[in-house]
Amino acid sequence: MIAAKPQEYVPYDVFLRSEASGDNRHEWVDGVIYAMSRGSPEHGRLAGRVTARLLSSFLDDGCEIFSSDTAIFIEAAQHHTYADASLVCGALVTRTVHDKNGKSIGEAIVNPMLVVEVLSDATERYDRDGKFEAYKKLPSFEEYVLISQIERRIEVRTRQGQQWLTQVGTAGQTVRVHGREFAVDAIYG
Repeated sequence: MIAAKPQEYVPYDVFLRSEASGDNRHEWVDGVIYAMSRGSPEHGRLAGRVTARLLSSFLDDGCEIFSSDTAIFIEAAQHHTYADASLVCGALVTRTVHDKNGKSIGEAIVNPMLVVEVLSDATERYDRDGKFEAYKKLPSFEEYVLISQIERRIEVRTRQGQQWLTQVGTAGQTVRVHGREFAVDAIYG
């Protein structure tokens, strides 16, 4: 993530207008715009597999899957971002910003229950720390799934009251996501 003019505050509606007109995606964090790096083919493959093999199993439970094209807005953190995948269970809640004529200039989900990030060298520290801290400010947020590109390793952070419990599964093991067991190898194989 690279800051674009970090000293300059950019209002959220101005950011949304520029985001809608550009080809590249950016994050907006408390008025500062950051360029987002593009994913590798391996990154895309793992994000696709976690969606198809893990998240899709929750569709019959009244949940909906959202891809990396769907923005997430975290009001308490003043943070507009994109996850590799997210899951909303129950009614979808969004934040839509309108221009002075009532036309939508941007919309983001605000109630993901589960967020998936595929880790890369460029984003791993941020995904583990800064982004996780922002996601934790969402009242709906219960699980964070981190997928390694380097090794067969899935980390699941689950909210238990006021604390977060972490489980790690590697090759040949399973992890529990949203109450169900999943084989780590199913995402990689």
